[in-house]
Amino acid sequence: MTDIAWSDGHWTHAPAALAEENGDLVVTAVEGSDAWRTTSYGFVHDSEHALLAPFAVGTAVEVEFTAAFSEQFDQAGVFVRASAERWVKAGVEFADGRPQVGAVVTDGMSDWSLAPVPEWADRRIQVRVSRGDDALTVRAGVVGTPLQLVRVLPFPAGIAAEAGPFVCAPTRAGLAVRIHAWRSVAADSALH
Repeated sequence: MTDIAWSDGHWTHAPAALAEENGDLVVTAVEGSDAWRTTSYGFVHDSEHALLAPFAVGTAVEVEFTAAFSEQFDQAGVFVRASAERWVKAGVEFADGRPQVGAVVTDGMSDWSLAPVPEWADRRIQVRVSRGDDALTVRAGVVGTPLQLVRVLPFPAGIAAEAGPFVCAPTRAGLAVRIHAWRSVAADSALH
């Protein structure tokens, strides 16, 4: 396990504000920030705040954050980016009045899956994305409990990618997310 320094990443889009507090990174999102491509809504949003570093095959990226969300579509987790049209965001999103765990998988157009996790409200959450030879495996859970499988998706080994923590606030100003950890670990060796 290797901790990744906040300074080792670069932002896809600068947040409204950043602060380091006791080793945590507090990220304040710009109102309207989001990542989405076309499906169902007809728009392209490319304004997420993702702090990215290289993401190699055989490794996993882990991010821990507090899911203190209260407004529609407040979100944080792990962002994996190969290009403007091929990326994944996975984590917790406040949707329809409660926290939901899920992922948006984008390859030209976005595909969204989620499941309610009301017991995760205001808890410290861990999201891990493992990169294998032909797939990404997404797991998440409350820190200190077993991670649950969220999604398995195709992702070719031959393309360069970056990954790291992300924050978005599609519907409001003032969302500040406390990110506690960002690290690289060995990829999960099995699905089950």
